[in-house]
Amino acid sequence: MTAADSSAEVVVFRPVFGRVLAVVVIVLCLGGAITGLVTDAGATLRFLPLLALLGTAMWAAYWRPAVIVTPAAVELRNVTRTVEMPWPAIQRIDTRFALTLHTPYGQYAAWAAPAPGRAQVRMAGPADVRDLPSSTYGAGGTVQAGDLASTGSGQAALLVRARWEALRDAGVLDDPRLERERPRVRWHTGTLAAIVVLIAASVLALAL
Repeated sequence: MTAADSSAEVVVFRPVFGRVLAVVVIVLCLGGAITGLVTDAGATLRFLPLLALLGTAMWAAYWRPAVIVTPAAVELRNVTRTVEMPWPAIQRIDTRFALTLHTPYGQYAAWAAPAPGRAQVRMAGPADVRDLPSSTYGAGGTVQAGDLASTGSGQAALLVRARWEALRDAGVLDDPRLERERPRVRWHTGTLAAIVVLIAASVLALAL
């Protein structure tokens, strides 16, 4: 399952399954910590950094990642960094392994939009390949498994392609010019620092 939240012309795509998984694991970590502190605080204290590390990692890997479509760019918010790709830089949109933007800078994949597994592909129906953006279809009207509308990669690709085609048809992309030598990248330094600190704290606590 997937979710797309929109505000004006900004659309944020995040997979529902990943967010549910993150919540379940974080709740289990909190529940385990509280129960342990009540029953045996001395023994539980050693495992608190490890539980915090697991919860933080799940938040970073399954709650936070997103594909953000804006009037100016597509932002791929992955685990360690967010890449902002302006529309003129996007040459092709692929979903073979995940939603992937092909650009003069290279290829950039979205952690939040992986291609589906075989079981999900087998469950697909006719509605999954109907009324998709024209750039989705290959030779003979074929559609890749990752483009199926019920999949994470397919839903994200639909949002990106629909906006990309609208800009293309309006002539905005007729003479693409890149303003920067590289795309804008924002590293998630706070998240990375927290994980490093929690790893060190976990090793130290378990070694005592």
